[in-house]
Amino acid sequence: MSLDSPVLWLALLQIIWINVLLSGDNAVVIALACRSLPEKARRMGVVLGAGIAVVLRILFTGIVATLLALPWLKLVGSLALMWIAVDLAAPNEGGDEAVEASDSLWKAVGTVVVADVVMSLDNVVAVAAIADGNWLLLTFGLAISIPLIIAGSSLVMALINRFPLLVWAGAALLGWVAGDMLLGDVAVIERIGAETTEHLHRIVAAAGAVIVVAIAFGLHRWKAAHGHTDAAA
Repeated sequence: MSLDSPVLWLALLQIIWINVLLSGDNAVVIALACRSLPEKARRMGVVLGAGIAVVLRILFTGIVATLLALPWLKLVGSLALMWIAVDLAAPNEGGDEAVEASDSLWKAVGTVVVADVVMSLDNVVAVAAIADGNWLLLTFGLAISIPLIIAGSSLVMALINRFPLLVWAGAALLGWVAGDMLLGDVAVIERIGAETTEHLHRIVAAAGAVIVVAIAFGLHRWKAAHGHTDAAA
C-alpha cells in the first residue's frame, strides 16, 4: 500500500478517530496521577508516562495484529470488537475509579503506564483490526493520536459531549470494522470461499455497523426507562 493510497489515509484517520474516542479515560488518569507533582515534574510525568504507554501500546497492538492472522481469532476479535462498540455508545452510569495522586515522579509515571495498559484493551483490539498487520500505519496512527489525546483531552471530551453523534458514528465504524474482520478470518475464507467473502464483504460490514447501533440504542432506551422507573419508585 503506497503512501498516496486513499485507503491508507482513510485507515489512518480511522485509527486516530477510534483511539481518541476510546481514550478519554486514559487522559483523565494521566491528569489525576500527576496532579500532586510540582509543575515541572508534572509535565515530565505526563510526557514520560504517555511516551512509555505509547511504546507499550504499539507493541501490544502489534502482537494482537499478528495473532489475528491465526484461524478463528479474527472471528473472536470481531465479536469482541462489536461488544466494545456497543459499550462505547451505550450510556455508562458507573463513576470513574479513583486514581491516587502521586507525589513521586516515577510513581506517577508507573501509575500512568499501568493504567493505560489495563484500560487500553479495547483500543488495542480496534486499532489492530483497522491496521490489519500494517506496522507503519499502526505506529504512525498511534503516535499521532496519543499526543493529541494528552494535549487536547479537554477539547476532545467537550466536542464529544457537545456532539454525541460522534460517539455513535465511532461505534458504527467499529461495527463496520468488526464485520469486515469476521470475513477476513482464515477459517471463514476456507469454508465459504474467497469469492463469496469478497461478494459479502460490504454487506457483512454494513450489517455489523447496523447491529452495533441497534443494540446500543436498545440498551440506551432500556437504561433510560429503567432509570426513570427507579427514580419514580
